[in-house]
Amino acid sequence: MNLSLTHHLFSTSPPPSSKSPFFKTKSNTRITQPPPPSSSSCKITCKLLINPSEKSFPRKDNKPPPPPPPPPFPQPPEPPSIFSPTTIPPPHHNPFQKLAAAALDMVEKSIVTNMEKHHKLNRMVDPTVQLEGNYAPVQECPVHQDLEVVGTIPASVRGAYLRNGGNPLFEPISGHHFFDGDGMIHAVTLAGPENRAGYACRFTRTNRLLGEAALRKPVFPKQIGELHGHSGLARLALFAARALAGLVNAADGFGLANVNVVYFNGRILAMSEDDLPYTVRLTETGDLETIGQYDFDGQVKGSMIAHPKVDPATGDLYTLSYNILSKPYLKFLKFDKWGNKSRELAISIEQPTMIHDFTMTEAHVVIPDHQMVFKLSEMMRGGSPVIHDPNKMTRFGVLPKDAVDESEIRWIDVPECFCFHMWNAWEEHDENGDKIIVVINSCMTPADSIFSGSDDLKSELSEIRLNLKTGGSTRRVVVSGMNLEAGQINKQQLGKKTRYVYLAIADPWPKCSGIARVDLETGEVTKFLYGPHRFGGEPCFVPVTAEEEDEEEEGYLMSFVRDEENEKSEFVILKASTMEQVALVKLPKRVPYGFHGTFVSAKEIQRQCF
Repeated sequence: MNLSLTHHLFSTSPPPSSKSPFFKTKSNTRITQPPPPSSSSCKITCKLLINPSEKSFPRKDNKPPPPPPPPPFPQPPEPPSIFSPTTIPPPHHNPFQKLAAAALDMVEKSIVTNMEKHHKLNRMVDPTVQLEGNYAPVQECPVHQDLEVVGTIPASVRGAYLRNGGNPLFEPISGHHFFDGDGMIHAVTLAGPENRAGYACRFTRTNRLLGEAALRKPVFPKQIGELHGHSGLARLALFAARALAGLVNAADGFGLANVNVVYFNGRILAMSEDDLPYTVRLTETGDLETIGQYDFDGQVKGSMIAHPKVDPATGDLYTLSYNILSKPYLKFLKFDKWGNKSRELAISIEQPTMIHDFTMTEAHVVIPDHQMVFKLSEMMRGGSPVIHDPNKMTRFGVLPKDAVDESEIRWIDVPECFCFHMWNAWEEHDENGDKIIVVINSCMTPADSIFSGSDDLKSELSEIRLNLKTGGSTRRVVVSGMNLEAGQINKQQLGKKTRYVYLAIADPWPKCSGIARVDLETGEVTKFLYGPHRFGGEPCFVPVTAEEEDEEEEGYLMSFVRDEENEKSEFVILKASTMEQVALVKLPKRVPYGFHGTFVSAKEIQRQCF
């Protein structure tokens, strides 16, 4: 396989079609205070793309007064047509830094790289495997409008589907995991009433991406692909030396922003669990522009996981933050719908633990404490810092949403369970009158499969029942014999009892051959298969009407699809209640396989704040 990615990423793109507005914003204004609850505006923090300076705006716990007349807000400049390292000026180093850079480059080439050559890579971190076929990176694609549509885009579908994924800017030096790529968002703009569709993809301009682009090479350690054994320690030491010499800037974060896209409080957030989120603007023409890192107006100092939950009833956002170096290893955070932090609780866990996702009911959040833990000392023994601890008991913590102290959390053991993703939870009573928390998730075995490359991986849709009276738990496999991962429910029903969940059929793993609608009451599975040599990703559920409560299954499913035989990328829309395709958009560029996404309605796009 040819891994000469730099030439591949930055070749000249054919000119896109003429651009016309898909969505007209109400006004280009800067809002400086939280509006009253009846307003559709939102409180913002001004951020610059490079070396952002913090600027905080006053917040009030009570209902804020109406905002003053907003000042003019100029249209942000258009992003460059294609991002490349040449668009970022090289850093200006003093003589000492130039000498240090040359010396450290020599150390990397003569020592670190040689150590890595002697480290055997399993297939999960082998770049010749991880960047093969449709996993290979692509260059940015400016807006292409008026794409060919087969069928009819539903009239109620007006907005944009945004999906995140890893897309390495540079060729890997050594190991590379699917999770290690730089964040790139692929956007499909949809105007159902006119049956119009457009497409664009852009890198999220993270501190890491800009820093490496300026140096014209990768310098930040790949957290999964490179941090193994003694060579991983050597690469960490090399990075620390470069940071100490002022050659790289780690103070502003080193995250990839490559896992998920979330809409909250007028902001489109690109997220990964190793950093703060980044605000991304979707333009009127359907293009993407990075605004900058978002720290919730200075209220968040550390990283946040990539799967926060927005309460459909209140608009509040709930999330977690974990730390692998120092206690507290875990924090629970809550923000009201205006972005004001109302809760921050330290949660005591014995070891730093990988907690990729959680879920919630109408009254509680449910937090998993798994057997996948971080042990940096394992690198001294030649191993990985992320390991499966068989001596640790998996448990779920049930915490009231308005808890003021961690003593209110109730931990319940759940043996032999590792769920990378959790789809929903709700509360009910059993035949004895005991309160039960029902959790719907996909349990993965072996727990370390996505890191070790095990050939025996299974991801089974399961129902876990937590008895709050007795402290007991049970687990029932809802669908066996089928890998079901990466999916969604109707988000209007989050925290309530749901009947349906929509999941990717991850066969042959890790490719997704179709979409499954699972009836949680009957166990019935209705499949939509993409066809021979065609694979997709996570299905995104879009309710028929965003503001009204309709039938749970009244909505549409959408996903990217790659025809590997004919080398074409497409975007499909299904009617959720029948699992039949209603529209297919032919895309102008190859769309690699990726991670998670969301649909942002036209009204939400109009309410964007920066």
